Amino acid sequence: MKIEKKKINVGVGFVTGRKNFKNVVKTYVDNWNESGLIDNKKIAIHLFVAYDLKYYRTKVSDYKITDDEILTLVDSAYYLGNSAIANEVQFLVEKDVITLKEAKLIFGEGYAMKRNAVLYFALKNKMDYLIFLDDDEYPIATIKINNSIVWKGQEVLSTHINNIKYADMTHGHHCGYISPIPQLDFNEKLSENEFRIFIESISNDIINWDSIKEKMKDGGVTYANLDIINSDTVETVKEVNGMKFISGANLGFNLKNLDKLFPFYNPPGARGEDTFLSTCIGECNIRKVPCYTFHDGFSNYEHLLLGVLPNKLKALKADSGANSMRFLKASIGWIRYKPLLLYITQRDNYEAEIKKMKDNLSIVIPKVCNYFENDQFKNILEELEFYHSHVEQHYRDFENTKLAWLKVIKFLKVNENISKK
Repeated sequence: MKIEKKKINVGVGFVTGRKNFKNVVKTYVDNWNESGLIDNKKIAIHLFVAYDLKYYRTKVSDYKITDDEILTLVDSAYYLGNSAIANEVQFLVEKDVITLKEAKLIFGEGYAMKRNAVLYFALKNKMDYLIFLDDDEYPIATIKINNSIVWKGQEVLSTHINNIKYADMTHGHHCGYISPIPQLDFNEKLSENEFRIFIESISNDIINWDSIKEKMKDGGVTYANLDIINSDTVETVKEVNGMKFISGANLGFNLKNLDKLFPFYNPPGARGEDTFLSTCIGECNIRKVPCYTFHDGFSNYEHLLLGVLPNKLKALKADSGANSMRFLKASIGWIRYKPLLLYITQRDNYEAEIKKMKDNLSIVIPKVCNYFENDQFKNILEELEFYHSHVEQHYRDFENTKLAWLKVIKFLKVNENISKK
């Protein structure tokens, strides 16, 4: 008698707060259907949706899928709102797995904690793999050829599934509006060197000024590399400055080796959850896989979800109020996690690096304020001082998050063994 191989359970995780979420899911499901994934009897696809009602003042109905066509194509859907997460926290605390304080570190307020909830529920529901996708990234690549652009659909989920069995994590490529840095015309108000000092002071070590300059020339757009798209080549991600750089979406986890799974973390009010995860995975096998997602960072291209393909992409000009405000918010987001990142990766030089940042920013921030005609950039120095003065507490929280996560993993391992008996 022929024994049928058991199904591979693939979780697809979204951390979302946008009204167009259902349109994004429909596009991805259509993409999986078109690529043959849905018809593959050996693969079961499950959605894990952690939603935030406060981000854009949305309702639960903005996330719960009622489209029968979608529901028949996926195997299950889990919705992780505050009540579902709170119930799980209560369960873990009552079972003496973790304390309430530890639970708040893993599952509390913030983007990282929502990602942890998705990761935990995927493990609890016996997923083999988990792929994180963002609600502002679409399965399509934009390629620049001479002075025109072409579009190519991307089999994002298939690419991760085909590669994740050989790795601990898989990480795809990104195109579109990845960088929030607008296109600047340097002049006597702000020179290129002054802006370079500003960006290098507030951003992480991975950001390279030459690549930023290239993006700025292209109006803030990152274009896909056709050689990567047409290749089956998979790169092994190398460690740089104590980090194996990944991003939080177009990101796959092999859930079969629980010892190679780490929690997301960010300091309160900051982002950088993917950056801090990058500092934990030095011993992990991370593969960069040949698929792109288009990042619609300004929500200007939601019509891509309806199949409308523009012939050119708008440049992000610094003279637009919305673009400048997004850059300001991104700059504050970066500076809020920079002290902790330096503390983790450059402990011996930490104080000297902070002093250098303060000195450089004190010189260039007035120029940046003048250029953007926005004095709110001055807040960056106050934010730096606050997060620098709290860096030891944030480091303890980060380490305690990892310790609490180990307790959760141990509990899941024991339960897995019980369920097998």
